[in-house]
Amino acid sequence: MQSLTLEINGARVRSDVEARTLLVDVIRREGRLTGTHVGCDTSQCGACMVLVDGEQVKACTMLALEAEGAHITTIEGLAGADGRLSRMQRAFRKYHALQCGFCTPGMIISATALLQRNPSPSEAEIRHHLEGNICRCTGYHNIVRAIRGAADLTDPLDDSAELETLHV
Repeated sequence: MQSLTLEINGARVRSDVEARTLLVDVIRREGRLTGTHVGCDTSQCGACMVLVDGEQVKACTMLALEAEGAHITTIEGLAGADGRLSRMQRAFRKYHALQCGFCTPGMIISATALLQRNPSPSEAEIRHHLEGNICRCTGYHNIVRAIRGAADLTDPLDDSAELETLHV
């Protein structure tokens, strides 16, 4: 067992882990954050996507010890401290960019990382960026629309202040 210290969504997490422990397991067990999903165990689907020091990472393939001292952001951490959903989360809701919801956390994390690097991506750039995320329910049309909507700062993405608060 080795000692691990990292920050998940602003909270310091300390744990003793085996060398083979995956980051996704620390997030789900120690952080008690279940929005980061394990969908395939083979790094194919992207449901486990998180931000590690601002870079998107598939948490099912990163060893927890590799994240020592890092700042991890999960889907839960994208919402504001007041519970207000992030712009990307609101866009996914507005544009109906989800169905079963299993892939949604990974999609939103990937889309957030994309807009941090490229605030105004083309449809082709969005589709290329999402190649590491699999949705088994949709044809990606509304997902692409949501990302374009989040990038369009003239789109207010507001429909109800009540619905925009994340209740954990």
